[in-house]
Amino acid sequence: MLNTRADGEARRPAPAGGERSLLSNIKLFEGLSAGQLTALEVASRYRRFSAHETIIERDSVSTDVFFLVRGSARVVNYSLSGKEITFDDLHEGQFFGELSALDGRPRSATVIATEDSLIVSLKARVFLDLVLETPPLAQRLLLRLAGMVRAADDRIMDLSTLAAINRVQAELLRQARAEGGDRNAAVIEPIPTHSDFASRVSTTRETVARVLNDLARQGIVERKRDALMIHDMQKLKQMVEDVRG
Repeated sequence: MLNTRADGEARRPAPAGGERSLLSNIKLFEGLSAGQLTALEVASRYRRFSAHETIIERDSVSTDVFFLVRGSARVVNYSLSGKEITFDDLHEGQFFGELSALDGRPRSATVIATEDSLIVSLKARVFLDLVLETPPLAQRLLLRLAGMVRAADDRIMDLSTLAAINRVQAELLRQARAEGGDRNAAVIEPIPTHSDFASRVSTTRETVARVLNDLARQGIVERKRDALMIHDMQKLKQMVEDVRG
């Protein structure tokens, strides 16, 4: 039961004995004691967001950290012409907003709910105190930040060195690896729309459609209902590496 305020935010009473904390599925909080989770519950605010509703906006000055308890969200920015550029997709158990909590600067991106979602927020001071007091959590946060830097490096390299066709191929590889699978085959499910795909690699829907159709003719990919089957990861990887040199 959430005690909802007029602004849509709510505080959740501390979990009763035996009741599972809503924060227990947040990966960053793995290993925290029941007492620590209860203290976070009391300090947290909860809010439900509808699909397509903005959770945080680029350049806003809040410093709260957000945790995705249920639902999913997308991290985006917009060009001067209004073109959407996708940075990342977020799923249950993930968190966002930590950069502003760490450096106090305005938000670097916009985050939008992609389905009805339940979000937990913590004030920056509460979050930072927890990080300082919990070395394993601090290590997970550092690993997360390192992963963000590496992903940004890869994206910059791709935008600087690859043509649009090859960027689509490289994004296919990234998504396939994220989904798992064996060494030479993978399944991307559900298939991103051509618009979503294009926004990740700074190209057009038409280019995405053309690349996917060409790969399908070569037998490298195959669409089955809402899934994209990749039958030859090695060949797809070679296409990208041949251009990267």
